[in-house]
Amino acid sequence: MAFVYYAIILVHVLACLFLIGVVLLQQGKSQDLASAFGGGGTQTAFGPRGSANVLSRATTILAGVFMVTSLSLSMVRPRSSTILDTVKTPAASPTPARSAGPAPATTLPAQSAAPAPVTPAPAAKATPAPPSSR
Repeated sequence: MAFVYYAIILVHVLACLFLIGVVLLQQGKSQDLASAFGGGGTQTAFGPRGSANVLSRATTILAGVFMVTSLSLSMVRPRSSTILDTVKTPAASPTPARSAGPAPATTLPAQSAAPAPVTPAPAAKATPAPPSSR
């Protein structure tokens, strides 16, 4: 199974590199990249309109290979543990229903040998604002 995984990675990387090269060789609106390194070389190698067809087809095929290998890598990847599997999640504790009364006291983790007791703050009463005389 590992051989298939690494074979797909090899094909994927090669497809990526060739896809980059093919896209850079394509002719833009004014000139292509190859003309900057010696002028019109791709026009004579592929003919006056041949480069557009060959490079367009190569781009389409390489894009398809890239998508297929991407999906294949996600399905064939080895099922080994990852760093996220080693992270311990805290246990979920049931939360009490909230009432109109004061909030329950929470305990803080002990930082010294003799922790100080935590007392809840007294609940403040809400008093209505006096009517304004405007």
